[in-house]
Order: sequence, then structure tokens, then C-alpha cells
Amino acid sequence: MIERRPRRFVAAAASGVLLALARPPVDVGLLALVALIPLFWAWRGASPRFAALLTFVAGCAYYGLLVSWTWYFGAVAVVPFVVILSAYWALAGATVARFARGGRQNPLLLAAIWVLAEALVARWPFGGFSWGEVGYALHNFAPGRSVAALGGLPLVSFVVVAVNAALLELVLGTTNRRRFAAASLAGVVIVTAVAAAFALHPIATGRLRLAILQGNNLDRDLTSAELDNRYLPRSHFDLARQLSGRYDLVIFPESSLDDDPRHDPWLASNLAATATRLHAAVLANAVADAPDGRVLNLNLFYGPDGRLVSTYAKRHLVPFGEYVPFRNELSFVSELNQQIPHDFATGKKPGFITVSGHRLATVICFESAFGYQVRPLVKAGAQLIVVSTNNRSYRTSANSAQHVAIGQMRAAETGRPVVQAAISGISALIDAHGRVTARTHLFDRTAVTATVSTTRGETPYVRFGEWVVVACIIGVALTAAAAATDRRAARPVDSPPVEAHV
Repeated sequence: MIERRPRRFVAAAASGVLLALARPPVDVGLLALVALIPLFWAWRGASPRFAALLTFVAGCAYYGLLVSWTWYFGAVAVVPFVVILSAYWALAGATVARFARGGRQNPLLLAAIWVLAEALVARWPFGGFSWGEVGYALHNFAPGRSVAALGGLPLVSFVVVAVNAALLELVLGTTNRRRFAAASLAGVVIVTAVAAAFALHPIATGRLRLAILQGNNLDRDLTSAELDNRYLPRSHFDLARQLSGRYDLVIFPESSLDDDPRHDPWLASNLAATATRLHAAVLANAVADAPDGRVLNLNLFYGPDGRLVSTYAKRHLVPFGEYVPFRNELSFVSELNQQIPHDFATGKKPGFITVSGHRLATVICFESAFGYQVRPLVKAGAQLIVVSTNNRSYRTSANSAQHVAIGQMRAAETGRPVVQAAISGISALIDAHGRVTARTHLFDRTAVTATVSTTRGETPYVRFGEWVVVACIIGVALTAAAAATDRRAARPVDSPPVEAHV
């Protein structure tokens, strides 16, 4: 049994810190290729329980920095959040150590287990949380984005984790394990080269003239006077009036309207005036009443004639942000009822709009963080993805920059441009290869205008979906079955009874 020396805990925590530095705001993405080495070193020879503890420490360090913006909601939000997310890392650590005890330890198996832990946290509970997947670190690295087009973000995470594990084995492994590690690294290089060489070159289907209105320049809550004076919609309508010429689409970001324009004549008339003056379709967002008494986070799409064409209600809500699971049972947590006084209702249908003959997908804020949910929109024919978001609650933290990085990976996975429209920043235009072509600063009141190309064509990820997750499930299951077979074969066989002859 290895000694539980403090240096192992320090190494585990160091991995969490280094991996966080690979993400915004520091954003040294390639650091992710070595960040996990200290943790994997600390694992060596550890029992499943100790490996889980070490990995939990690493997870707390990572998520404590990555989602530090949750501190704006108090310790009641960030502490349980970080603990729960870190528990998934602990599960991965315990599983790796369990296999290692049976002599099954290699970079590919480790990477597969890690990907499955990420796949689980991205789906359960309450729809999951995909923000922390390690593959996002390579959002500014072209080969990493090519790998995303091949197998989605799970394949990028697989590559990152496998590289970390293989590099450690090259230094500390036995001869056979060093050979396997070298073969694993060669495989990663081949996969990356193939992804880059055969990357989809999206086919342009047309060009759209767009305007994003980023109208909130206040890094604080609105005062009663500002609310009464309708600061948010007025600010956005003033920006719209500064536009001239013809546009195909004008985007009012999430929360830019303070009421439901279907029941507010002033909002409806201003939206119609914007559309008719610019000969443009308009996409706006408001909180609207739902039929069951709750509320909807609602995108509203208006045609160039100013008439409402369709609506889209957000389908993937933020737990403890837009609704409170087990609200009655958690009624003793007063902060929840204060910050989230009412629950949002869940939308039922995907959001598609047609602009100048082109089919576009609309998603709202948190929804863009889930590749497995954005992919079907492209599979269904979307030629561009519009992300309407409001990250104002996170102020000048790294949340908005992280969100743009997520948009880059969605664009790379799908081969579709992503237009990220944020009420207070960061708004961004991302091309079909995942490159940011324009972006705003936080709390700059501005309008972004650009001509973007819509695209068609299916990346391997769009065509085949979550094949990497399926392959990891199969690989880990087969390894577990082989380990179980070996354990049964190693059990001593009882000797037959010996007869006594008299």
C-alpha cells in the first residue's frame, strides 16, 4: 500500500489548477496536454478509495477555479456544485485504480473511463453539466477542432487524457508499458492527422447580413428607476435605430425585452418598426407566461413585415438557475426562493427559423454547452446556429469567455457558423471551422454587424453522433468482462474428496 504523503495531494491539486489555467481566463490551452500528469502520478499504486480521494481533490481545485463565477450566488451555490462535479472525477479515479489492481492499466483505458465520466456528468442529474469537459481547452487549437469534427468533444477529451497518461508511462512505465504508451501516442498523432487531412470543408449555401444588438453596459442590477423607464428594451431599440441599410436578421439577445411583446403593444410596435425599416427578420427574447402558470424563456421570431412568425421556448433549463428541483424539500434554503422565486416551464420543440430562404437553429444560452443536443439541429438541416445568451449575472468573470470557447467547439463539431448574441457581452461571430472572426468586450454597448456564410455538409460527428462514447462503453465493458474472467480462473479449485479404504 502506498503512503498517503502530502505530496500526492499537492500533485492532485496541481493538476486541477493547471487544467483550469488551460481554460479562460488564462486560456493556455495546450497546457491541458500535460496538466493531468501530476494526478496520474499520484494515482500510481493507489487503492480505489485513495485514488478517488486524490481525484476528488483535483476536481475541487479544477472546478473551484473554472466555475468560480458561481460565487456571485454565494457559498450555498458554489460549494455543493463543486463537490458534486468533483464526485464524477472521483468515480473515474476509483474505476481506473480498480482496473489497475487487476493489472489492466494503459492510456487508452484511462481515457475511455474519463470520457464516460464526462458523458455521465453531461447528462445526469437534471440534464447534466457539460461546461467542464477537458476537451474545451483546445478550442483555439486547429488540430483539436478538427478532432472535434471527427468525433465531437468526447474525442477531444479522449485525446487530451490519453496524451497525459502516455507521457507519464513513457517516463515511469515498464518496458512493455512504455511501448504501449508510445503506440498510443502514435495513434493519437494519426487520428489528429487524419482528422485534419479529411476535415469537412463546409459548402457555402449563401450569405446573410446580420446585426447583433448588445445593449446592456451596466455591470450591476438595474435600479427601480431604470426598470420603470424600461432601460433594457429602450437601449436595444436605440441601437437598432442606429442601423442603416438592409439586413437579413437582427438579433435582440436573451433578456433584452422586459415583457412579452405578444401582450405589450409598445414592444410589439418597436419590433415591427425595426423589421420593416431594415427589411429584416428579427429574433428577440423575453420571459413569457406559460399556460400552466409558470414562465417560459422564449425566443420570438418576426418576419420582415413585422409579424410574429414563430416562437421557441428553451428546452434545457438551468437547474437552480431557472428552476429548483425538489423545491418543497429545499424550502429551508431561503436563498433559493429569493434568487429563483418561480420555475420556468420546459419547451417541447426544437427552434428553427427561416431567414432569406436559409434554415437556422436557435438555442438559448446554457443549451449551447451540449454537443449531443446541438448536433440533431444540424442533422435536421440547420445551416447556421444562433445562440442567444445573457451572462450578465456573472459580471466580469471568465464565464462569458468560456461560453465563447464552447461555441467554437460547437461550430467545429458541426461545420456550422455560430452567432453568439450576448446582452452584455461577449458577443461573437464564429466561422464553420470554429475560428472567432469578431467579438465584443464585456459591457460595451454596441451593435455588431457582419455578413456571414451559411453552410451545409455533414461532419463525421454530425453523421455518426456519439460514436466515441459508445466505443468507450464497449471498450470498458470488454475490459471489465476480461477482468472478471481472469478472477474466476484464478480462484483455487476444490480438490475432490479422498475415499478411505479399510
